[in-house]
Amino acid sequence: MTAVCAVVLAAGEGLRLRPLTELMPKSLCPVGNLPLIDHALRRVAGLGFAPDAVAVNAAYLADQVVRHVAGRAHLSVEPDGPLGTAGGLGRLKGWIDGRGALVGNSDAYLADPHRGPGPDVAALLDGWSGETVRMLTLPVLPGDDGFSGRRFAGFSLIPWRYLRDLAAQPSDLVRLVWRPAEQAGELELIGYDGIYLDTGTPATYLEANLHAAAGTTDPAATVTGHAEDSVVGAGAVVAGRVTRCVVWPDAVVAADEDLTDVIRAGPDLTVPGR
Repeated sequence: MTAVCAVVLAAGEGLRLRPLTELMPKSLCPVGNLPLIDHALRRVAGLGFAPDAVAVNAAYLADQVVRHVAGRAHLSVEPDGPLGTAGGLGRLKGWIDGRGALVGNSDAYLADPHRGPGPDVAALLDGWSGETVRMLTLPVLPGDDGFSGRRFAGFSLIPWRYLRDLAAQPSDLVRLVWRPAEQAGELELIGYDGIYLDTGTPATYLEANLHAAAGTTDPAATVTGHAEDSVVGAGAVVAGRVTRCVVWPDAVVAADEDLTDVIRAGPDLTVPGR
């Protein structure tokens, strides 16, 4: 079987999630009280990848990502800013070293009611020849061109022959890998049976949290008010009322506040999610 490593892409600035991502990189934003990157690392671990076969790239607020991931994966820091999805892999070519790469976006929220993390995307690897590019997909949405009527769902599998020519310069997989593979008849579209959300906007980020853990309060949170269908993180204090909200770890909701469909971070940062 073709040797395969795993790469979790975590270098992006998360511009659409600002001002939340002014506090922490998107890959560390919690979904269901677990940082997004940990969801991705659990998924590749569930596929059997050991930490020494997993890499994570970082650029924006890289020190936070490095501290969080240290010891759990090989780290590739892009010191001059994010290189994009293809550029990040180009910088990792020496580490990939002839293997295929299972590449996942750290901001991808995946959930299959019938299979847990790892087995839910195992079809990407099953029976792979080592020659084609594979992409996890769902049916295309209205207004989205997609790939032959399908849309990307967070993970792809790329053979070394497509990786070896990537350079460590700003570039993306759509232009340098996925479209060329599609045009060459070498793109295999693997269906995904669960839900996929790109958590890059406040709306989808809130949706992913509520899907993952609505009604969950961390035991280390203090709720003296009322939390309904919300996700409340460790160390958070909710003295007021929250409905369908995400309350970040150590965030505060004052007694006179009544919040609905928002993300609360810190003492008073409120980001609408609808």
